[in-house]
Amino acid sequence: MRRKDFIKNSSLAAASLAILPSAGLFTDSKVKIGLIGTGLRGQDHLDLLLRRDDVEVVAICDVEDRMLTMAKEVVSKSGKKMPQVFTGDNYAWKRLLELKGLDAVITATPWEWHKPIVIGAIEAGIKYVGTEVVLGITLQDHWDVVKAAERYNANVMMLENVCYRRDVMAVLNMVRQGLLGELVHLQAGYQHDLREVKFNDGINPYGHGVEFGEKGFSEAKWRTNHSVYRNGDLYPTHGIGPVANYININRGNRFLSLSSFSSKARGLHNHIVKQGAVNHPNAKVNFKLGDVVTTSINCANGETILLQHDTGLPRPYSLGFRVQGTEGLWMDVNNSIYIQEKSAKPHQWDNAKTWLDKYDHPLWLRWSKETTGAGHGGMDFFVIHSFIESVKRKLPTPMDVYDAAAWSAITPLSEQSIELGNETLEFPDFTSGQWMYRKPVFALNDEY
Repeated sequence: MRRKDFIKNSSLAAASLAILPSAGLFTDSKVKIGLIGTGLRGQDHLDLLLRRDDVEVVAICDVEDRMLTMAKEVVSKSGKKMPQVFTGDNYAWKRLLELKGLDAVITATPWEWHKPIVIGAIEAGIKYVGTEVVLGITLQDHWDVVKAAERYNANVMMLENVCYRRDVMAVLNMVRQGLLGELVHLQAGYQHDLREVKFNDGINPYGHGVEFGEKGFSEAKWRTNHSVYRNGDLYPTHGIGPVANYININRGNRFLSLSSFSSKARGLHNHIVKQGAVNHPNAKVNFKLGDVVTTSINCANGETILLQHDTGLPRPYSLGFRVQGTEGLWMDVNNSIYIQEKSAKPHQWDNAKTWLDKYDHPLWLRWSKETTGAGHGGMDFFVIHSFIESVKRKLPTPMDVYDAAAWSAITPLSEQSIELGNETLEFPDFTSGQWMYRKPVFALNDEY
């Protein structure tokens, strides 16, 4: 299928959801799904999949016996049939993809495996692939996935759960109703003290170790190494995903250029020393990742975006959202909203809760009871629900391969910008011009 035909057909199919009766979109058969990666994040997905009566988890895959054991316990507690297990080596996932009848695959592996697994699933004939963030490591990785999805007419959805966070979606509702006016500037980021994640041996109480790599546990086994060798915004999608939906990136708008700056790197080293491990071999590691990485993006419709990556210093969690338009703004750090001529007092913040409650998104109004027990305040329910409903309806996912590529490509571009002395780089257009004609589809109905 030619690129423009693929994009046209995907857009038409998504638009048709608004006029087709939902009852006619469902089938009685269960979605047969394989899960590659049963670490702590994979187990979150597994739990949500097992809760659904319309899903059958037919296979799971991992190389870690400890994680597979934990995943099997999740299955046992659910009372569902134990899936087939694939393990033994780093390429066991290829054997999983040989199974007949798979409707979809989800990968929740270390970052460097996302691209080969996604493309492997596509080439195996699987039409729906959900991937944890990020999509790839290099810029070419992102192009490779986009081209594979187009070639095989496959749907690739990045499982970016923050797009479904309740306050984020309420603000999306406000933006679409014009409460903030025309958007001008947006801020977001990943501002999360991850020292307890990056150093963990799985033996000491969680968060009190200084081990990573082969001696590390869970994410510390692989994620911390990226901080040793890379310097850039390594985790942009939690912030940029919601921001992109606010200003219709890839659907009437696009990222034009990017430049990034990095601070010095002190936080991870200081953490090791303060844990009393001044003589530990890891105290001699030179971490390349700056403690605060700042990225500026210009957009085709004139908006500016400021992203920050801050994971090595002591701080409370915040994604740092600021959505500012000609009529007002929302900021999540101080949980406040100001709307010109509508706020209680001029030049004074309103507590955001009143506004967010009033403009609660229809998806949350419809499904809030089903989010009980789902991770990350319930937003994990929505990202799995959206993916599974897309599979059932045989319709494009509301967040597609072009979104995944654009959001995730910020990482290699930021690395390149910093390496080149903070040079401003042109942002690739993964849609090859079709962004001008594609229409917004995310969260425009109360089904998924």
